[in-house]
Amino acid sequence: MDRTFAVAIGGAAGQGVATPGDIFAKIFARRGLHISAYNAYQSIIRGGHTFLTIRTGIEEVTCFGDRIDLLIPLNQDSINRHLGLMQSGSAIVYNGDAIKPGAHPPGAQLCPLPVNQLSKGSRSKVEQNTLALAASLQMMGVDFEPLAEILTEQFMRKGSKVVTENLDIARLGYDYASANFRPFPDPLPMSDTRYAVLSGNIALAMGGAAAGVKFYCAYPMSPSTGVLHWMAAHAREAGIMVRQVEDEIGVINMAIGAAHAGARAMCATSGGGFALMTEGLGMSAMMETPVVVIDVQRAGPSTGVPTKTEQGDLWQMLGAGFGDFPKIIAAPTDILDCFTLVPEMHNLADRFQCPGIILSDLLLSEGRSSVDPKQLSFETVIDRGEMIVSADATSTNGYKRYKITESGISPRAIPGVPGHTHTAATDEHDEDGVLISDEFTNPVKRRAMMEKRQRKVAGIEGAVPVPVLIGEPGTAVTLIGWGSTQGVIREAVQILEEEGISANQLQIRWLVPLHGEAILNILKSSKHTIIVENNYSGQFARYLRSETSYVPDGYIRKYDGEPFMPHHIVEAVREQLASKIQKPRLSVPMHEIMV
Repeated sequence: MDRTFAVAIGGAAGQGVATPGDIFAKIFARRGLHISAYNAYQSIIRGGHTFLTIRTGIEEVTCFGDRIDLLIPLNQDSINRHLGLMQSGSAIVYNGDAIKPGAHPPGAQLCPLPVNQLSKGSRSKVEQNTLALAASLQMMGVDFEPLAEILTEQFMRKGSKVVTENLDIARLGYDYASANFRPFPDPLPMSDTRYAVLSGNIALAMGGAAAGVKFYCAYPMSPSTGVLHWMAAHAREAGIMVRQVEDEIGVINMAIGAAHAGARAMCATSGGGFALMTEGLGMSAMMETPVVVIDVQRAGPSTGVPTKTEQGDLWQMLGAGFGDFPKIIAAPTDILDCFTLVPEMHNLADRFQCPGIILSDLLLSEGRSSVDPKQLSFETVIDRGEMIVSADATSTNGYKRYKITESGISPRAIPGVPGHTHTAATDEHDEDGVLISDEFTNPVKRRAMMEKRQRKVAGIEGAVPVPVLIGEPGTAVTLIGWGSTQGVIREAVQILEEEGISANQLQIRWLVPLHGEAILNILKSSKHTIIVENNYSGQFARYLRSETSYVPDGYIRKYDGEPFMPHHIVEAVREQLASKIQKPRLSVPMHEIMV
């Protein structure tokens, strides 16, 4: 991973951090380079501090890494916060007229741009961004033409005059860097592949379209709102009805209503919104109507820290809805998996007629990654399960919507099919849907229906793949994670191996069902196990212990709102392996980048 290059752009909200970030990402992806991008920002529209990191490389880049090679601070606050993090061989490109750097690390190159001189005294604050962008690309060994192409695309809608102005100012910055700044010793490489750049939210939305979703609704709640934005923008061409609803109670009920009518339905929210959906989730289970809910986790409790990441909603998902009923919960492991998991979840939810929950987080959903377009296949296998859509599909004599079967799955007729009239309600019912709670509570019938629904669990367990160990068994340490920590743990394993500490990885994607016995069999060969997760209490560790009685040798946890960096995990592993403290041991890394 030393062959990667990381660019960081810091500034206040409203200074245009996102635009140069988008241009860097497009240029890298079009050069056939992988990228991983993460934006640390605050929940204010103007001011505050935003820090966008884009890491690129010829090989797969799984996280935003530990090192910053190029810093572009757009204001004094940003250079004050981050200058001390720079290392020998790095560079800082900044507005020399407005920003005054303090003492900088030895070997780091200061690259002040005379913005007033180059822009001829223009008052436009974004010209410093274009100058810094062009200068930086020149130092990386990127030709001017790719930048010109993307600037033309970026500003074409504003007219040819604006395009020309931006090209002219970019050329000045590019030429100034060529004459005055030392380029990086290794120019950015190239390959023949051209990658797409996706955020996790866009990948989730596209996954819904690939899955055949025909109804999507949501109430905007960061960091899940990007799913709604994509759905609304592409509703017509994708053939999806999209609705913004008044609150999350309305969202879940509307989604279940659409699913009951026969449409594949999906909705997305964050932890606070999901709390309002839990009663509706139980309705999905009792009516045996499939629905898929995406929860994009952010730091809680309550409104918490709306723009920061966390893996703190696991136990909320496990206990969502009162009473016992089957549900399926999975956590995507990277941005491409946000796309591939959605059709899988819809097929399972339809097949087993139960709610499915996808547990993403801000790191994935608002992060961006390069994806080979060939991997974004819309030719998806769609399994609607035992679904009756016409009178010819089955006998119409005495249709029983909730017929007791060995599998627990009953044939589901959509409303309006002749001869398949039935009751679908939230009260307990008999096989034909007639309520038993309104007439009398029949303990025999109640027990039979509970057991019928719960028999689906065995089928779900058989349909969901077991986790697989990544790496050779019997290493010095096994790092266990779930969901979005996959990439950073993978890089930590590589670093540990380079340092002479053998390591492997067990990443959990399917949380319910857990496949606890398979996990225990995998961990039998592990000499030292450590569970890594982004929350305070070790929610997955507690869940694993409750299901299997397994206790690891150590824990690494982070709950400051920022994701893990590889060195956080590597240093914690070293400390725990060398420690004489009684097991289990706990490490809580400090996030040294102040964002």
